[in-house]
This record gives sequence, structure tokens and C-alpha cells, in this order.
Amino acid sequence: MEHLHSTEAAVSALRAIAGEYEREITVAHDIGADRTSRRSAAGVGVATDADGSLPHEAFVELGGSPRISVRLYPDDDALIDVEGVECPDIPRDSVPAFVRSVLGGLAYVKGRRFPPGYWLIVPLPGDETYKELIPMISLTPWLNARVR
Repeated sequence: MEHLHSTEAAVSALRAIAGEYEREITVAHDIGADRTSRRSAAGVGVATDADGSLPHEAFVELGGSPRISVRLYPDDDALIDVEGVECPDIPRDSVPAFVRSVLGGLAYVKGRRFPPGYWLIVPLPGDETYKELIPMISLTPWLNARVR
């Protein structure tokens, strides 16, 4: 996997993937400690972190089905939402592979009868796999079509 040294590098990678899959993409940027979601301790009106850096956070939405949104945090991780299923703490370097896996048809839903439950399984290159529990009531048509 390619090392993404910044939030903007990850946004650029997502723009390229959206182009590959002919998806519409919208991006919203929050720059500065006073604007990012994880910097409440920075104080009011303070734009930089204690070390003088300027944190950058972005929210990316990809159009079409499945619905995918990505919140890229300044702490080198992301929260990816696929059809309402939140996948937290994805390393920033894994975000492009994760999105490509979902759009490329590699992601699937695994169901279990007892106790009943469904999981979104997203395999990545290099034997890395992410698994998130899906609430029973939120199986969208896209998720339901991928049940194994």
C-alpha cells in the first residue's frame, strides 16, 4: 500500500478512485484546530496544535450505490461509512484500498443464523480484512445483495 503522508494525499487518491469508477465526489475540508472534530482541547480561536502544526480534516462522499462516505482525521486514520455501516479507525494508508475493495465488488456480507447477525467484510490486499457488525434492521438492498 502506498503511504499517504497527508489528508490531502488521501483526498487525491479518493478522487482518482472516483474517476476510475465514474463516481461523483464531493469533498469538504476543515483546516485548523478550531475547526477539526478531534481538537476540542485546543481552545477557542486557536488554529494550530500545541506543536504549531495546522490539522486538516476532510469529509468525502461518493455518489451512486453503494453510498460511501469517508471522514479523514488529522491523526492518520479515518471513519468509513458504507451504506450506513460505520467502519472506524481505518488507517489513512488503507482508505484507498478499502474503497476500491467495496467499489470493485470484493466486499461482502456474512450472515449467521444463531445468534443472528450480519457483518460487512472488506478484504484488502496483503491479507488484511475489516469486519464490522451490521445492525439487523439496516440491511439496505446493496448490503442484502451481498449476503453469503
